[in-house]
Amino acid sequence: MEYLLEVEGLRKSFGGVAALSDGRLQLRAGSVHALCGGNGAGKSTFLKILMGIHMRDGGSIRRRGMEVAYSTPAEALAAGIAIIEQELSPVPHMTVAENIYLGREPSGRFSGIDFKTMNRNAQALLDRLGFNVRPSQLMMNLSVAQVQLVEIAKALSHNAEVIFMDEPTSAIGEKEAQHLFEAVKRLKTEGKGIVYVSHRLSEIFQIANSYTVFRDGSYVGSGNLADIDRPGLIRMIVGRELGDEYIKTNAPSVVPGIEVSGLTAPGKIDDVSFTACKGEILGIYGLMGSGRSEIFNCLFGLDPTSRGRISVDGRNITIAKPSDAMAHGIAFVTEDRKLTGLNLTGSVRSNICMASLPELSPRLNMNRRMEADASRQMVERFDIKAARDTMPVSGLSGGNQQKVVLGKWFHRKPKILLLDEPTRGVDVGAKREIYRIICEFAEEGGTVVMISSEIDEVLGMSDRIMVMRRGRSAGIYNREQSNAQSLVHLST
Repeated sequence: MEYLLEVEGLRKSFGGVAALSDGRLQLRAGSVHALCGGNGAGKSTFLKILMGIHMRDGGSIRRRGMEVAYSTPAEALAAGIAIIEQELSPVPHMTVAENIYLGREPSGRFSGIDFKTMNRNAQALLDRLGFNVRPSQLMMNLSVAQVQLVEIAKALSHNAEVIFMDEPTSAIGEKEAQHLFEAVKRLKTEGKGIVYVSHRLSEIFQIANSYTVFRDGSYVGSGNLADIDRPGLIRMIVGRELGDEYIKTNAPSVVPGIEVSGLTAPGKIDDVSFTACKGEILGIYGLMGSGRSEIFNCLFGLDPTSRGRISVDGRNITIAKPSDAMAHGIAFVTEDRKLTGLNLTGSVRSNICMASLPELSPRLNMNRRMEADASRQMVERFDIKAARDTMPVSGLSGGNQQKVVLGKWFHRKPKILLLDEPTRGVDVGAKREIYRIICEFAEEGGTVVMISSEIDEVLGMSDRIMVMRRGRSAGIYNREQSNAQSLVHLST
């Protein structure tokens, strides 16, 4: 049988350290092949070699039976291979249409760009995919989720035969993900081959036909998804039995930790009210644009509010800026750790200490001993895998980066933990560690409010769930009263 793409024994090292020692994959036309593995398994390195971003050290790549080697992404694109990368790379001051057709703009009179045709083509593509984004919008004005949709549209605009999708739904909601899945189904019927990378196993079982698993840079196994169940796939990915996926050990009290009443930010949220008790994990679920993240932005002083009351430990407080929220014991883990959660050029140590600078530099100069002690405590507490805490945080896996963000806030000993997509882009093993951290915080009397686009995560971790719809609360429901169908129904 001729494969669209067949890869054997792919190898790549960086500075003498093997990132990939045995990469293999076989992709058939008209199929979706899931490439599975934890953070650091070698998946992204594998795809970057196939796209000509990295040069391989060894192994073979065959395209429809012919040995190939691409030295640039342009060569791979010309050969009918496109990628939707996990790391977003928009040009912020350009429009959506300009980003989609960057370098391929249609020509008009006098060799200028035909903007009318470009916008029309972009609109047709976005409509076909079901993405609610306008071609004339500036990228800098879009949400993270909308930027992800544009990146997906850009990759699909090349009409490639082989498409790599690296965590394509990591920043989008359930509704937008369903639009993407419909687009994937259409691509399959057109004979395209798709290599799909996602830590969301529910997605893999929903749309993929076959799978390959990498672990620690090496091929582990492959097969048809119809022949394996979720626990079996998790075993292959992590190399051991993982036990229950969701750790739930906290017991909510009846003592309010944070009370929000009538919170309103014009054009964003309207009259939102809820109470989260000490020891409780309150989940928030809603589609993209429902106002989920805007609630946290208001509570942390990032967005101004026109009215509403916020109370912590029974006392009314005023939050005009992030330092006000921090002073009242509120911590905020944002949805995009690389954009707003971390300083990627800084070390693990400096990132952990970032939110505690006044305490660690009481005399204007950093107390290096206190800084090192603070970092060591958080590295040990959260089992952050780093060669040393002075290494760049950009060199860590996604799961370890997220634990650095948590460590940054836990060092401040917060009362209220606001978590926006706390396990985005994190593998199943690291997810379980983060769930343990969240539950331990609640067990010790902390209050957790958690936003998640993953229905299974919301149902698995929350004690109660508030559903957001069009900037307003559609109700708050006990965990036992909720299921995936009811949450989707309430959010639309």
